[in-house]
Amino acid sequence: MSLADGENPGAPSGGPAPGPQAAPGGAEVSGAPGPQAAPCGVPERGPRPDREPCGEGAARRGRPRSEAVERAIFDAVIGLLEGGVPLGDVSIERIARTAGVGKATIYRRWAGKEDLLVELIRSVEPPDPELPGVSVRDDLVMMLEFMRRRGLAKRSSALLRNMFTQMQAYPRLWDQYHRTAIEPRRSRGIEVLRRGVVTGEVRADLDLDLVNDLFIGPLLLRTVLQPDADLAPDFPARVADAILDGVRPRD
Repeated sequence: MSLADGENPGAPSGGPAPGPQAAPGGAEVSGAPGPQAAPCGVPERGPRPDREPCGEGAARRGRPRSEAVERAIFDAVIGLLEGGVPLGDVSIERIARTAGVGKATIYRRWAGKEDLLVELIRSVEPPDPELPGVSVRDDLVMMLEFMRRRGLAKRSSALLRNMFTQMQAYPRLWDQYHRTAIEPRRSRGIEVLRRGVVTGEVRADLDLDLVNDLFIGPLLLRTVLQPDADLAPDFPARVADAILDGVRPRD
Protein backbone atom coordinates (compact mmCIF):
# COMPACT_ATOMS: atom_id res chain seq x y z
CA MET A 1 0.00 0.00 0.00
CA SER A 2 1.42 3.34 -1.02
CA LEU A 3 1.42 6.44 1.10
CA ALA A 4 0.07 9.33 -0.93
CA ASP A 5 -0.41 13.02 -0.24
CA GLY A 6 -2.90 13.65 2.53
CA GLU A 7 -3.16 10.03 3.65
CA ASN A 8 -3.52 9.25 7.31
CA PRO A 9 -1.75 5.91 7.86
CA GLY A 10 -3.57 5.45 11.16
CA ALA A 11 -7.08 5.96 9.81
CA PRO A 12 -9.38 2.93 9.41
CA SER A 13 -9.85 1.70 5.88
CA GLY A 14 -13.01 0.41 4.29
CA GLY A 15 -11.12 -1.50 1.65
CA PRO A 16 -7.82 -1.67 -0.18
CA ALA A 17 -6.46 1.68 -1.23
CA PRO A 18 -5.86 2.21 -4.91
CA GLY A 19 -2.24 1.73 -5.88
CA PRO A 20 -0.19 3.80 -8.31
CA GLN A 21 -2.03 4.37 -11.58
CA ALA A 22 -0.59 5.01 -14.97
CA ALA A 23 -1.37 8.48 -16.24
CA PRO A 24 -1.26 9.40 -19.92
CA GLY A 25 2.30 9.48 -21.16
CA GLY A 26 3.44 6.88 -18.61
CA ALA A 27 3.66 9.22 -15.60
CA GLU A 28 3.02 7.55 -12.28
CA VAL A 29 0.38 8.93 -9.93
CA SER A 30 0.19 7.74 -6.33
CA GLY A 31 -3.11 7.15 -4.57
CA ALA A 32 -6.59 8.31 -5.46
CA PRO A 33 -7.10 11.80 -6.88
CA GLY A 34 -8.31 14.41 -4.41
CA PRO A 35 -11.20 16.81 -5.07
CA GLN A 36 -10.43 18.97 -8.08
CA ALA A 37 -11.62 22.50 -8.71
CA ALA A 38 -13.59 22.96 -11.89
CA PRO A 39 -11.80 24.78 -14.72
CA CYS A 40 -12.34 28.51 -15.02
CA GLY A 41 -15.67 29.23 -16.67
CA VAL A 42 -17.19 25.87 -15.71
CA PRO A 43 -19.81 26.08 -12.95
CA GLU A 44 -19.35 23.99 -9.81
CA ARG A 45 -22.00 22.23 -7.77
CA GLY A 46 -22.40 23.95 -4.44
CA PRO A 47 -20.27 26.66 -2.83
CA ARG A 48 -16.48 26.29 -2.68
CA PRO A 49 -15.18 28.79 -0.07
CA ASP A 50 -11.61 27.71 -0.78
CA ARG A 51 -11.91 28.26 -4.51
CA GLU A 52 -9.27 30.56 -5.98
CA PRO A 53 -10.60 33.29 -8.26
CA CYS A 54 -10.24 32.73 -11.99
CA GLY A 55 -8.09 35.01 -14.01
CA GLU A 56 -4.60 35.33 -15.38
CA GLY A 57 -2.03 34.27 -12.82
CA ALA A 58 -4.60 32.84 -10.40
CA ALA A 59 -2.92 30.26 -8.15
CA ARG A 60 -4.20 26.71 -7.81
CA ARG A 61 -4.05 25.11 -4.41
CA GLY A 62 -2.55 21.66 -4.27
CA ARG A 63 -3.16 19.06 -1.62
CA PRO A 64 -1.40 19.77 1.69
CA ARG A 65 1.96 18.13 2.29
CA SER A 66 1.64 15.08 4.50
CA GLU A 67 4.14 14.82 7.34
CA ALA A 68 3.66 11.05 7.42
CA VAL A 69 4.65 10.77 3.76
CA GLU A 70 7.72 12.98 4.22
CA ARG A 71 8.76 10.97 7.25
CA ALA A 72 8.42 7.75 5.25
CA ILE A 73 10.61 9.22 2.50
CA PHE A 74 13.26 10.43 4.96
CA ASP A 75 13.21 7.08 6.76
CA ALA A 76 13.69 5.33 3.42
CA VAL A 77 16.82 7.39 2.67
CA ILE A 78 18.18 6.83 6.17
CA GLY A 79 17.53 3.09 5.91
CA LEU A 80 19.31 2.86 2.57
CA LEU A 81 22.37 4.78 3.79
CA GLU A 82 22.56 2.92 7.09
CA GLY A 83 22.25 -0.32 5.11
CA GLY A 84 25.46 0.54 3.27
CA VAL A 85 24.02 1.83 -0.02
CA PRO A 86 26.44 4.42 -1.47
CA LEU A 87 25.04 7.92 -1.85
CA GLY A 88 25.47 7.74 -5.62
CA ASP A 89 23.19 4.70 -5.76
CA VAL A 90 20.39 6.33 -3.76
CA SER A 91 18.13 7.28 -6.67
CA ILE A 92 14.65 8.81 -6.56
CA GLU A 93 13.27 5.56 -7.96
CA ARG A 94 14.96 3.53 -5.21
CA ILE A 95 13.80 5.92 -2.51
CA ALA A 96 10.22 5.79 -3.79
CA ARG A 97 10.22 1.99 -3.90
CA THR A 98 11.64 1.76 -0.36
CA ALA A 99 9.21 4.34 1.04
CA GLY A 100 6.19 2.82 -0.69
CA VAL A 101 5.31 5.97 -2.62
CA GLY A 102 5.29 6.97 -6.25
CA LYS A 103 8.11 8.99 -7.77
CA ALA A 104 5.64 11.80 -8.48
CA THR A 105 5.00 12.07 -4.73
CA ILE A 106 8.69 12.84 -4.19
CA TYR A 107 8.96 15.23 -7.12
CA ARG A 108 6.00 17.22 -5.81
CA ARG A 109 8.13 18.03 -2.77
CA TRP A 110 11.68 18.27 -4.09
CA ALA A 111 13.14 19.16 -7.48
CA GLY A 112 15.57 16.27 -7.25
CA LYS A 113 17.74 14.09 -5.04
CA GLU A 114 20.03 16.96 -4.04
CA ASP A 115 17.17 19.04 -2.61
CA LEU A 116 15.77 16.01 -0.78
CA LEU A 117 19.11 15.11 0.82
CA VAL A 118 19.84 18.69 1.89
CA GLU A 119 16.46 18.93 3.61
CA LEU A 120 17.05 15.55 5.26
CA ILE A 121 20.41 16.71 6.65
CA ARG A 122 18.91 19.93 7.96
CA SER A 123 16.04 18.00 9.57
CA VAL A 124 18.44 15.96 11.72
CA GLU A 125 20.73 18.89 12.59
CA PRO A 126 19.96 21.17 15.54
CA PRO A 127 17.65 24.01 14.47
CA ASP A 128 19.18 27.42 13.80
CA PRO A 129 18.84 29.55 16.94
CA GLU A 130 16.79 32.70 17.31
CA LEU A 131 19.28 35.42 18.16
CA PRO A 132 18.33 37.69 21.09
CA GLY A 133 19.86 40.77 19.46
CA VAL A 134 20.74 42.32 22.83
CA SER A 135 24.49 42.42 22.26
CA VAL A 136 26.90 41.25 19.60
CA ARG A 137 28.62 39.03 22.17
CA ASP A 138 25.38 37.25 23.10
CA ASP A 139 24.51 36.65 19.44
CA LEU A 140 27.99 35.37 18.60
CA VAL A 141 28.04 33.03 21.58
CA MET A 142 24.65 31.64 20.55
CA MET A 143 25.81 31.09 16.96
CA LEU A 144 29.00 29.39 18.12
CA GLU A 145 26.98 27.24 20.52
CA PHE A 146 24.90 26.13 17.53
CA MET A 147 28.11 25.07 15.78
CA ARG A 148 29.24 23.22 18.90
CA ARG A 149 25.97 21.27 19.05
CA ARG A 150 26.23 20.44 15.35
CA GLY A 151 29.72 19.11 15.97
CA LEU A 152 28.51 16.94 18.83
CA ALA A 153 25.60 15.70 16.70
CA LYS A 154 27.99 14.65 13.92
CA ARG A 155 30.15 12.79 16.45
CA SER A 156 27.17 10.82 17.74
CA SER A 157 25.40 10.23 14.42
CA ALA A 158 26.83 7.67 12.01
CA LEU A 159 24.28 8.91 9.46
CA LEU A 160 25.58 12.49 9.52
CA ARG A 161 29.21 11.39 9.41
CA ASN A 162 28.46 9.12 6.47
CA MET A 163 26.49 11.72 4.55
CA PHE A 164 28.99 14.55 5.07
CA THR A 165 31.87 12.31 4.07
CA GLN A 166 30.15 11.19 0.87
CA MET A 167 28.60 14.58 0.01
CA GLN A 168 31.98 16.08 -0.79
CA ALA A 169 32.36 13.62 -3.67
CA TYR A 170 29.18 15.00 -5.30
CA PRO A 171 29.76 18.65 -6.33
CA ARG A 172 26.10 19.41 -7.07
CA LEU A 173 24.96 18.15 -3.67
CA TRP A 174 27.82 19.85 -1.83
CA ASP A 175 27.10 23.13 -3.67
CA GLN A 176 23.40 22.89 -2.87
CA TYR A 177 24.12 22.37 0.83
CA HIS A 178 26.48 25.34 0.87
CA ARG A 179 24.00 27.62 -0.88
CA THR A 180 21.01 26.69 1.27
CA ALA A 181 22.64 26.04 4.67
CA ILE A 182 26.22 27.25 5.00
CA GLU A 183 26.07 30.58 3.15
CA PRO A 184 22.91 31.86 4.93
CA ARG A 185 24.55 31.10 8.29
CA ARG A 186 27.73 32.85 7.23
CA SER A 187 25.79 35.90 6.05
CA ARG A 188 23.97 35.95 9.38
CA GLY A 189 27.27 36.11 11.28
CA ILE A 190 28.54 38.98 9.13
CA GLU A 191 25.28 40.86 9.73
CA VAL A 192 25.80 40.50 13.49
CA LEU A 193 29.29 41.97 13.13
CA ARG A 194 27.96 44.85 11.04
CA ARG A 195 25.52 45.63 13.81
CA GLY A 196 28.47 45.55 16.18
CA VAL A 197 30.18 48.24 14.12
CA VAL A 198 27.07 50.42 14.41
CA THR A 199 26.78 49.88 18.18
CA GLY A 200 30.49 50.46 18.76
CA GLU A 201 31.24 46.86 19.81
CA VAL A 202 33.42 46.16 16.74
CA ARG A 203 35.95 48.42 15.04
CA ALA A 204 34.86 49.91 11.72
CA ASP A 205 38.25 49.49 10.00
CA LEU A 206 38.16 45.67 10.01
CA ASP A 207 37.46 43.18 7.23
CA LEU A 208 34.28 41.62 8.61
CA ASP A 209 34.54 38.55 6.39
CA LEU A 210 37.92 37.84 7.97
CA VAL A 211 36.63 38.57 11.48
CA ASN A 212 33.74 36.16 10.91
CA ASP A 213 36.26 33.50 9.86
CA LEU A 214 38.18 34.11 13.08
CA PHE A 215 35.06 33.37 15.13
CA ILE A 216 34.01 30.19 13.34
CA GLY A 217 37.54 28.87 12.73
CA PRO A 218 38.12 27.35 16.18
CA LEU A 219 34.76 25.54 16.06
CA LEU A 220 35.42 24.19 12.58
CA LEU A 221 38.89 23.08 13.65
CA ARG A 222 37.53 21.07 16.56
CA THR A 223 34.54 19.62 14.74
CA VAL A 224 36.10 18.82 11.34
CA LEU A 225 39.88 18.58 11.56
CA GLN A 226 40.08 17.40 15.18
CA PRO A 227 36.86 15.47 15.75
CA ASP A 228 38.05 14.19 19.14
CA ALA A 229 39.02 17.64 20.48
CA ASP A 230 37.33 19.13 23.51
CA LEU A 231 33.97 20.81 22.89
CA ALA A 232 33.12 21.91 26.43
CA PRO A 233 29.94 23.95 27.00
CA ASP A 234 31.97 27.07 27.79
CA PHE A 235 34.06 26.86 24.61
CA PRO A 236 31.83 29.22 22.50
CA ALA A 237 31.98 31.95 25.16
CA ARG A 238 35.75 31.61 25.49
CA VAL A 239 36.20 31.92 21.72
CA ALA A 240 33.89 34.94 21.51
CA ASP A 241 35.55 36.77 24.41
CA ALA A 242 39.09 36.13 23.13
CA ILE A 243 38.32 37.49 19.65
CA LEU A 244 36.09 40.37 20.76
CA ASP A 245 38.95 41.56 22.97
CA GLY A 246 40.98 42.14 19.83
CA VAL A 247 38.30 43.67 17.58
CA ARG A 248 36.76 46.17 20.02
CA PRO A 249 37.35 49.87 19.29
CA ARG A 250 40.65 51.13 20.67
CA ASP A 251 40.73 53.87 23.27
